[in-house]
Amino acid sequence: MSYQPIENYGIIGNLNTVSLVGLDGSIDFMCFPQFDSPSVFARLLDYKKGGYFSINPEFKQMKTKQLYLPDTNVLLTRFLSSEGVGEITDFMPVGQQVVRRLIRRLTMVRGEVKFKLACCPRFNYGRDEHRVSQDSERVVIFKAGGENALEVRLQATVPLQVHGSDAMAEFTLKAGEVADFMIENAGNEAIPEEAFSEVLTSSLFETIAYWKDWVSRSTYTGRWMEVVNRSALVLKLLTSCQYGSIIAAPTFGLPETVGGKRNWDYRYTWIRDASFTVYSFIRLGYTKEAGAFMNWIERICKDIRERERLGIMYSIDGNRQLQEYKLDSFEGYKCSQPVRIGNDAYGQLQLDIYGELMDSVYLYNKYGEPISYDFWNDLTKQMDWLSENWDQEDDSIWEVRGGAHNFLYSRLSCWVALDRAVKIAKMRSFPINGHWKKQRDRIYRQIFDEFWDEKRQAFMQFPGAETVDASSLLMPLFRFISPKDPRWLSTLKKIDQDLVTDSLVYRYRPEVAAPDGFRSREGTFSMCSFWYVECLSRAGELDKARFCFEKMLGYANHLGLYAEQLGYEGEHLGNFPQAFTHMALISAAYNLNKQFNDNRNKNINLDEI
Repeated sequence: MSYQPIENYGIIGNLNTVSLVGLDGSIDFMCFPQFDSPSVFARLLDYKKGGYFSINPEFKQMKTKQLYLPDTNVLLTRFLSSEGVGEITDFMPVGQQVVRRLIRRLTMVRGEVKFKLACCPRFNYGRDEHRVSQDSERVVIFKAGGENALEVRLQATVPLQVHGSDAMAEFTLKAGEVADFMIENAGNEAIPEEAFSEVLTSSLFETIAYWKDWVSRSTYTGRWMEVVNRSALVLKLLTSCQYGSIIAAPTFGLPETVGGKRNWDYRYTWIRDASFTVYSFIRLGYTKEAGAFMNWIERICKDIRERERLGIMYSIDGNRQLQEYKLDSFEGYKCSQPVRIGNDAYGQLQLDIYGELMDSVYLYNKYGEPISYDFWNDLTKQMDWLSENWDQEDDSIWEVRGGAHNFLYSRLSCWVALDRAVKIAKMRSFPINGHWKKQRDRIYRQIFDEFWDEKRQAFMQFPGAETVDASSLLMPLFRFISPKDPRWLSTLKKIDQDLVTDSLVYRYRPEVAAPDGFRSREGTFSMCSFWYVECLSRAGELDKARFCFEKMLGYANHLGLYAEQLGYEGEHLGNFPQAFTHMALISAAYNLNKQFNDNRNKNINLDEI
């Protein structure tokens, strides 16, 4: 058996961590008990040594199907055969106060078949040995060694056997019969055997109700509701109920190019990605989630020492030190090495984060709750720093590791930061530093004077660059420039010519762009494809925008999920699922739907009503 395609997985979670469940019914990735905890299952990154939790029927021939119960993160995996039909229901009970559990319910729908179970945890990224003990015929305890050792319990309704360091089971189910399995921290009190299935049934229905209630609070009622709801559910899964922070993706080490070296750890909170996610939550009416992130960022700002700038990324609990190192214990997905833990990008200068943050604060202050005076004072310190330091080279949105440049996107975002700061101050009559407006206007003029290429009739990646950059698609989205301004339309045309293939958008042309320090085949960035759709719709090209949007929807996996990139054959690449892509999808769908409604209303003849 070889590695499954990245897109063959579904995701379940409890707002503290997630699991990835394959089409074959195997859980091949889970960090426990937090998003950024060491892995317990990671076969996705090393097929032999990563660890997994599989349930397989002994059908001679079968096909599989995966789906979510509508408007939930409860995942069904079906085994379909002429010999019978089996179904796994995978979920995690939700909430900060809920015991952190992974629950798997196997139901035999038709026929009679023998199943094999293998629960093979590998602790601390496969580096720690563990001991196994059996409390009873149906309870197995796995205990890792080392400091702060994790101890987990596997409980089942069928007899379990210990084989080496793993738990196994073989059992037969007839139509209508059910087998239940649960993994939890062994520090929790075990559920009595006689109440086990009843507790899991209650937990299942409570989890379904939680997700359905959450989705019902969305204010979105437009076209493409199903895909918008699914993307919202993904974003919610990547939000920490304990801290309010939002991670970029739940995985680490999945390659942007198979066999390449761009294999990063995304289990952290990027100020940029999280701020965009806040924008999506506000768009959909989820101001509670937006407020939780604002509280988190307010705590971060309070902890920053005098004159220290804001970091680009943090762990979910707010720690800024995320030292990157390579895991020698894993061979990597399809032997893509190195597998990295931590992320050295935390030390980079990425000036664009201020724009995304201040835009989200502006929107939350307007549509959520007014921000506090103390939070404003903390933000002013950051704006004072930015007004004195914006005109320098940085690593920008793509986190290039081949050297800093004066990137257009960073200049754009610095303008956004100072512009939104001025608007918040005016809206709330907050005290303001008059220097901000002068610097904002300096940035505005610099972009037109230094980044505009008269020969190519486009805003370029940096002064003197030979390529446009897909991040400039945010210029009209940030309301820096009119979406129908002649200079913008010619830039959009240049992006279309150089970066767009069908509905797919490359972030830049790597052979002529700022070097990123790695040689590999560049895939298309799915979030850029959705930015492109929104720019088309704002420019009035509604039919083309809808066409590209709906074609792009066809590149989602079978559950509507997206990784960071799409490869040459349409395969999903990079960490999965990626918040940024699902945020961009929501924004594109929201705007495109609004543009169609506005256009329809203009064409209504009032005399015919």
